[in-house]
Amino acid sequence: MGVALLCTLAVLLFAWIVSDLSGRGRHDLTDFDPHRVARLETAMWRSYYADRPETPRPPAPHGRPPRRNSRRRAEYERALPDLQRFYSLVRRGSSVAFPVDDAARRELEWWIVHREHARHQPGDLERALAGLQAGIYQQPEAVFADHARARAEAMALCDAGNEAGFVSARDWIGIGILLDRSWSALRASVSGGAR
Repeated sequence: MGVALLCTLAVLLFAWIVSDLSGRGRHDLTDFDPHRVARLETAMWRSYYADRPETPRPPAPHGRPPRRNSRRRAEYERALPDLQRFYSLVRRGSSVAFPVDDAARRELEWWIVHREHARHQPGDLERALAGLQAGIYQQPEAVFADHARARAEAMALCDAGNEAGFVSARDWIGIGILLDRSWSALRASVSGGAR
């Protein structure tokens, strides 16, 4: 994910949170509809990754799948101020106290691990995703293992489809199911039960 895309996603998330928080005072970050979040995220991924559903992209030259751009950490860190502003707004409207700079860095870390997965060990993405939630909700990372595992599986399924040229309708259904499982696990972890 390039820096421009990271900023775009941050702006989209910001717009969603601002619309959700506007006029309602503080919001409890443990109280959310995991199914709605999963549907929104699946739609956002699909919109970004698929020009048109079920439309294959032309193969890469010489039949090789497109390679991910390898970026230095400094390039990714250019998105950090935007992430800090984003988490500052979330924190300002939230009844859950969390360190803003830490949350922003943890968000950036999972982005880097995801985009530079070839340089990381299996399990690093799950740990980074769990680490973000641990930083926000101030609980041990192990509490968020199910959330992180399902979310990482959804990312892997999406990435595999994109590397093959397109993500099929069947894969999008699978991605939606995994994201629903992920957000439902998060909701259960932070509130003691899913909706």
